[in-house]
Amino acid sequence: MRVIRIMASALLALLCVGSAWAAEPTFQLSTHMLDISRGEPARGVRVVLEERQADGGWLGVAERRTDANGRVADLLPAGQPNDGVYRLRFETEPYFESQGLRSIYPWVEVTFRIEGEGHYHIPITMSANGYATYRGN
Repeated sequence: MRVIRIMASALLALLCVGSAWAAEPTFQLSTHMLDISRGEPARGVRVVLEERQADGGWLGVAERRTDANGRVADLLPAGQPNDGVYRLRFETEPYFESQGLRSIYPWVEVTFRIEGEGHYHIPITMSANGYATYRGN
């Protein structure tokens, strides 16, 4: 019985340590897209991240596709200066066309500012005829 208690305590300690490690994001910026008309994640959507330059132009920083959960977790590495104005471009038209739908929005661009070292999660909720965004966690 004592051995079982020791093993259970060790397992609990490992789970707590693992949770603490998981809470430390290695990327400062993440996103996801939820299809609210279907009530599920939007899989395979192309997402482009760009940074605003001093001359007013935009520089491509990253390009990814949403995963099976509609997420992109690895857009800007943490631990380096990332202050600036960015935009995420969600290529929504191919996603809706694959469902036989025509969206009023061929893409959605979300422009936002990053200041400091905190984590930024910029998701969108979307249907073929509307979208919303917010700062998540």
